[in-house]
Amino acid sequence: MKTSVILRFVILGLLWLGLVGYILTHTPFTPYIAFVIVASAIIIFVPMYKKYIKK
Repeated sequence: MKTSVILRFVILGLLWLGLVGYILTHTPFTPYIAFVIVASAIIIFVPMYKKYIKK
């Protein structure tokens, strides 16, 4: 895997983790919040996985 692809995963992962941390610290945890976090991870990381890793 190229360094640029790894860097993309790291940057998006850190940004996603930061936003999830912000959500978790500013809202009460509910099943809806859990759904939003899981859905956002799927929306962000599955297409990247399919494009760069599963060639």
